[in-house]
Amino acid sequence: MQLGVNVPNFGPGTDPGTLRAWARTVEDLGYGLLMVSDHVAVTPDVAGQYPEPFHEPFTTLSWLAAVTTRLRLGTTVLVMPYRHPLLVARMAGNLDRLSGGRFVLGVGVGWARQEFAALGVPFSERGKLTDQYLDALREAWQEDGHGPTASVPIWIGGNSDAAVRRAVRLDAPWHPLNNTVPWLRSVVERQSLPGFAPRIALRLTAAPVDDPDRPAGVGTLEQVLDDLDQLERLGADTVVLDPYDGDPEETRRPEAAWRALATVADHWRTPA
Repeated sequence: MQLGVNVPNFGPGTDPGTLRAWARTVEDLGYGLLMVSDHVAVTPDVAGQYPEPFHEPFTTLSWLAAVTTRLRLGTTVLVMPYRHPLLVARMAGNLDRLSGGRFVLGVGVGWARQEFAALGVPFSERGKLTDQYLDALREAWQEDGHGPTASVPIWIGGNSDAAVRRAVRLDAPWHPLNNTVPWLRSVVERQSLPGFAPRIALRLTAAPVDDPDRPAGVGTLEQVLDDLDQLERLGADTVVLDPYDGDPEETRRPEAAWRALATVADHWRTPA
């Protein structure tokens, strides 16, 4: 099982130097994947969680591809209804080629009503649009000779039943976000999935977290390592760690997140 990192591409501390340092730190620690988030219009509902500056993911990942050598680079997740599928097909295919086949396209339906309104996209049709756009995307890649069997993997983000069905229909890994291990197990054990690549939190604590609703990745190092072990046993081939704690000011001080990532990297070993 490979570990990845969700790197904040938003907030007051995400200047070019910090983003470059994030990428080099993640690669130097031995992680295999770096992912960033997506928003286009930073409307009030978005800004409340992910404030400006918000760096556009394709642009950001193209730049980070030039300062890394082996890291896979991806989106967690691109809001599929926000862009014409032919544009996404061209940008994703170009990024994959220019990075040497290192791109992972994680997609989702989106959640920010005000952002949908600002972009003129009907919020109530976001699921249908996502399905239509994904089909158009794959068709465009096939016509371009860059089809589903080529190097650009698609991950289907989301925690809903619709997201699980979408992953099964497209024969693509399911990429759930920020849940408990028991909940993830309940889904994986009742549904035959083509792949499983969850994103979980990373919050190391000095004392054990005894809350039965403890999110995966939150707790002592021993708890987090056990979470990773359980996810691997459930069939995860990649787990993405998200060290962002919800405070935008922490983007100015990434060192604590880097230490947590280093601690996990030093202790995690894939069983033989």
